[in-house]
Amino acid sequence: MSDESRRGQVVFQKYNCIACHQFYGLGGYMGPDLTNVISNRGPAYAGAFISAGTASMPNLGLSPDEVSDVVAYLGFVDTTGTYPPENYEVTWFGTVRQEDDPQ
Repeated sequence: MSDESRRGQVVFQKYNCIACHQFYGLGGYMGPDLTNVISNRGPAYAGAFISAGTASMPNLGLSPDEVSDVVAYLGFVDTTGTYPPENYEVTWFGTVRQEDDPQ
């Protein structure tokens, strides 16, 4: 994780973004899951929402550097995996695994 990503994580936690958003389906449900927002929408898209807010997301008044840091953090999270898994199998005993994962 880069220094910029670490600073972004601090900002993400400071403003309790997980209260409304999720990573890997875990977190709040007011906003969208952000696990793969960078690869799905791009950094400019994420930055625009973070810096300006929307009708349902408050404008937190972040500085351009803070916005950049949060986008870098979301980029880091994006590299950790894919959610929801595209190919998965539910085993007979109730666990879920990606089909391409070794057992």
